[in-house]
Amino acid sequence: GINAEYMGHFLSVYFFSPSMPKNKGKGGKNRKRGTNKNEAVKRELILKEEGQEYAQCTKMLGNGRIEASCFDGVKRMATIRGKMRKKMWVNHGDVILVGLRDYQDGKADVILKYQADEARQLQKQGAIPESLKIVEREADDPSEGFVFGDGEGSDEDSSEPEEAVAKESSSESDEEVDIDNI
Repeated sequence: GINAEYMGHFLSVYFFSPSMPKNKGKGGKNRKRGTNKNEAVKRELILKEEGQEYAQCTKMLGNGRIEASCFDGVKRMATIRGKMRKKMWVNHGDVILVGLRDYQDGKADVILKYQADEARQLQKQGAIPESLKIVEREADDPSEGFVFGDGEGSDEDSSEPEEAVAKESSSESDEEVDIDNI
């Protein structure tokens, strides 16, 4: 068989050797996915320049495109730029800054998404209409957009039709017996 002294030397060299590296990593991309780095940072308010316009997202079209209702009165199809695609989510009702295209008036590019407090500052300054409803979003709310019915009302309603069905079936069975007797 294998010599015990040789086996001890083998174990000490390969498993307990200080030359083996220690794991110092903190995890992969899934660890980074849960953290929101943008939330804590307080940034200065960026105002529109020439060739840019404030807008509100009215419809999600998919594939990084949205329908934006610009505050100059024109509805445009806007493309979310690659830098924003996976890091900052643009949702229905968000206030955004779009870059207008000189050669296509019906299309624009999303440059920046304003947070709710920044959008309120823009309203106070008069840059966007006061009548605009600013949507507040909580990152922790997983049931956003879903409405679930309570189970209490459905139990009471379902018992009554069952009783009616039972009465109908018993009257039908009486008729069946009469047909068989003839």
